[in-house]
Amino acid sequence: MIFKKKKPRKINYENGKVKRYIQFILGILLVSIAFNIFVLPNDLVYGVSGIAVMLNKTLHITPSITILIGSIFLLILSFTLLGFEKTKNSIIGSILYPIFVELTVPIFKYIDLGTTEIVVLVLFGAVISGFGMGLIFKSGFTTGGTDILNQIVSKYFKISIGNSMFFTDGVIIFTSLFVFGWQKFIYSIINMYIISIMTDKVILGISQSKAVYVITEEEAEVKRFIMENLNHGITVLNAKGGYTGNHQKMIMCIIPTKQYFIVKEGIRAIDKNAFLLVTDAYEVLGGK
Repeated sequence: MIFKKKKPRKINYENGKVKRYIQFILGILLVSIAFNIFVLPNDLVYGVSGIAVMLNKTLHITPSITILIGSIFLLILSFTLLGFEKTKNSIIGSILYPIFVELTVPIFKYIDLGTTEIVVLVLFGAVISGFGMGLIFKSGFTTGGTDILNQIVSKYFKISIGNSMFFTDGVIIFTSLFVFGWQKFIYSIINMYIISIMTDKVILGISQSKAVYVITEEEAEVKRFIMENLNHGITVLNAKGGYTGNHQKMIMCIIPTKQYFIVKEGIRAIDKNAFLLVTDAYEVLGGK
C-alpha cells in the first residue's frame, strides 16, 4: 500500500495584515517622536540612533542621514547572516524610520518640557520608545539598524529581543562614556534597560496567569485542594526522575497570578517537601 504524503495546510495570515501594518506605523511614529523629544536633546545613546546622537553633537551630522546609512550597512549584514526571508521585514523599517525621524523634528518646537528633571525625561522617553519597539517587533517588522543585530543575537543565543537589545547596544553605550561623560552614560544605561523591559512586555504581554508544576507524595490531597478549594482544573503528567529513574506523577495547573501565594502556601501546608515550579503564563488558549 502506497501512502501519499499529506501536504501541510496553508495558513492564511491576510486577516491580520492590516492590523500588523497599523501597529508597525504606530510603533515607528512613537520611536521617532521619542528620539526627537527625549533622546537627542538629552544625549541618550543606544543603537544606530545613539551613533546618530554622538555624530550630531560632535560633527553636526543630521541624525536621519546617519541612521539611514547605518541601517543600509546592517541590511547587507542581515542578507549575509539571516538570508532574504529574515531580512525583507527590515527593509521597509530601515527606510521609514529615518524618514519619520526627519518628519517629526518640528514636533520638538511645539513641546515645552520646561525644567523637567532629566531623570523623568529619560524614564518617560524610554517607556515610549520601548512601547513603540514592542509594537514594531510584534507586528513582525524592525526599524533596521541594530534591530538586525538584536535579531541575530536573539536567534543564535536563545535570548529575548529585549535582552539582546541590552547586550548588542552595550558597546555603543560604552562609547558614549568618552563622548558625553559619566552622567549621560548612566542615563543611557537606564534608558536602555527600561526600553528592553517595555519591549518584552509589549511582545509577551503582562502575565495574568501562572503555570504551576507540583511533584508531591500527597498527590490526592493536593489535587483536592486545587480543584475543590480553588475551583481550578488540573492535568496530571507522567514524570521520571533523571537520576533515580523513578516514575512519578506531576500535577500541572494554570492559576490567576493573584492566587499564587494561596496556592504556594496551601501546597506547602499539605506537603512541605513538595517540589514546586512556578512560571509566568503569558497566554492561555483552549481548554475548558
